[in-house]
Amino acid sequence: MRPLPVPDPGVPDRRSATRFLLWLAARIWPTLGWGMGLAVVAFVGQALMPAVLGRAIDAGLIARDTDALLRWGLVLLSLGVAQAIVGIVRHRFATFNWLAGAYRTVQITVDHANRLGATLPKRLATGEVVSIGTADINHIGGALDILSRGTGSLFAVLTITVILLATSVPLGLVVVLGVPVLMAVVAVLIRPLHRRQEAYRDQQATLTTRASDIVAGLRVLRGVGGEAVFSARYRAESQALRHGGVRVARVEALLEATQVLMPGIFLVLVTWLGARFALRGEITVGQLVSFYGYTVFLIGPLRMLTELIDRITRGHVSARRVVSMLDLRPGITDPEHPVALPDGPGELVDVESGVTVRPGRLTALAAAAPQDAVAIADRLGRYVDSEATLRGVPLRKLTLGTVRRRIMVADNDARLFSGPLRAELDPHDRADDATIAAALDAASATDIVAALPGGLAGRVAERGREFSGGQQQRLRLVRALVADPEILILVEPTSAVDAHTEARIADRLGPARRGRTTLVCTTSPLVLDRADHVVLVSDGKAVAEGGHRELLDTEPRYAAVVTRSEEDCDPQRGGLR
Repeated sequence: MRPLPVPDPGVPDRRSATRFLLWLAARIWPTLGWGMGLAVVAFVGQALMPAVLGRAIDAGLIARDTDALLRWGLVLLSLGVAQAIVGIVRHRFATFNWLAGAYRTVQITVDHANRLGATLPKRLATGEVVSIGTADINHIGGALDILSRGTGSLFAVLTITVILLATSVPLGLVVVLGVPVLMAVVAVLIRPLHRRQEAYRDQQATLTTRASDIVAGLRVLRGVGGEAVFSARYRAESQALRHGGVRVARVEALLEATQVLMPGIFLVLVTWLGARFALRGEITVGQLVSFYGYTVFLIGPLRMLTELIDRITRGHVSARRVVSMLDLRPGITDPEHPVALPDGPGELVDVESGVTVRPGRLTALAAAAPQDAVAIADRLGRYVDSEATLRGVPLRKLTLGTVRRRIMVADNDARLFSGPLRAELDPHDRADDATIAAALDAASATDIVAALPGGLAGRVAERGREFSGGQQQRLRLVRALVADPEILILVEPTSAVDAHTEARIADRLGPARRGRTTLVCTTSPLVLDRADHVVLVSDGKAVAEGGHRELLDTEPRYAAVVTRSEEDCDPQRGGLR
């Protein structure tokens, strides 16, 4: 599949949504065209059946002509068989069009989400993304699916109108004038329906976001006793969503009733007029039966036309939301003229703070404010634009692919995905058993694998929910060590583990990364004491550097940061761990 040219942000949403739907239709035009053509054949063939039935009555039964009755009976049978076969093939094409439209939209949005990277969660709520991947793709697929049936229904109505006008002008005029009236009534109902549907979808996305936040932070909520508060908020929003659904259902029920009532009025009116004309001898008995068949058949195509308007409108609303996501631009993009970076180690420098990460060493960054450490890690990993350099080359002059291959930032926002544990620790399937075993040992995570049924072949549940916070943190560290990047930046890699486990990780991390460049953002004295070099950051600037014990003796600001960390780690002083 060729990549979608992302719509110009300056184009109005409505035009962009239409262009997106046309783009999808153009990508499947062969099957879309076949589906529409076959639908025309199937619906027109079905529309001709009442006429054939009327001719069989007049020429066969009324005239008592057995040969004519047999002949028109075979024509009716042939139409029925042909219509059934064509209908089956048409349905297959319609289903393919639905799936192609829905899942092509999934491919496009997932691909764009990958390009957005860290920009996506900053610009779009989780619930909005989930709604695009569930409700919106159904509406977009439905818009493409209804095109074939809608086209066939339109041709069927036109065919019946021509036949009625040729047979009886008054009856034909009933259809000619009645169909626009039906469409107008439906249009009046569809506008408020889709306003309510759009509001309902927004509420649904908000509630989905709320639910995902609660599930992700359930342990924290239990720790602070906030379950009841958030449960009450979710219940209130859920009830508001229910009321919104009821408001939508009211209009939908009215629309459905109209779709039955209006064609029913046509049925009664045409049948009544046809009976009067037959009594006056203006039409034959066979034509009366045909007229009744036409009106009964028209109920389906007329409802299909109202469904066409409904689904196209829904698809347009959903396409507008997809386009709004495609309009998002990554916060960081490749330079227009990228520079080649020579192979080999080199200094990684954050110009703004003055932090320098020397090659082949384990450097620790102790920040008085945790957000300063996160900001520096983001700049050094080029997750935000900055003046940071590698080997003297500004990171902004390198392609993102080059930066990601050379520098890895591992923080505690990283997720564990469902699947075999081995694939989770080694997504690219490049490491051998010895490499994974060494990483597990360095992260003090061998006990996790031993306790998991199946070991490395055991399956990880969604988001690794079967693991504690400390176990998840150690597994994320294993994944980073197995990747073995040239430069690894770890943000608080031991904040959720106990002191004994932290000591083991601190002892083993340096040897595990020997010969590689590593920056650890932490205030843990256990980790700081094992670092080759320590940098103190205060107010976003590097204010001191040296060895851990040297800084403890000579730098009061460093001692204050580390001492506070020691108190937090000491259970006997009322600390967190």
